[in-house]
Amino acid sequence: MSVGHTEVTTGPTTGPVVSCGGEHEDCGIREVLDRIGDKWSVLVIVELAQGVRRFRQLQRAVPGISQRMLTLTVRRLERDGLISRTVYATVPPQVEYELTATGHSLTHLVKALADWSAEHREGIAASRRAWDAAHPGSGIR
Repeated sequence: MSVGHTEVTTGPTTGPVVSCGGEHEDCGIREVLDRIGDKWSVLVIVELAQGVRRFRQLQRAVPGISQRMLTLTVRRLERDGLISRTVYATVPPQVEYELTATGHSLTHLVKALADWSAEHREGIAASRRAWDAAHPGSGIR
């Protein structure tokens, strides 16, 4: 580790950005970030924020997601109580997904993250170009 990376910085505030209480207390943020920080969950949540969707509608709305990955993603989100799944006894069975109240409560945070991303997109791209120019061949992307 370099000299410049030996301590935690918190920016202009004087305390930690996130505190869970005790020094080693787990507030569950790792589990939440594991779920909503994966490649597909946020995209599914964004689509379901628009309303109830059937499986194929979700698959078409999330470019690049395979049937298997969408199945795993919606199961995980259902397990976490963020979406609900309704099966209709038709042939073939129809399945609909929608956000739960907990899932809806997450959408304003997702929107804030999307807004932040849009606001800082160009600056991040410029920083990446500058870093890549200063560190050719680093392999970091």
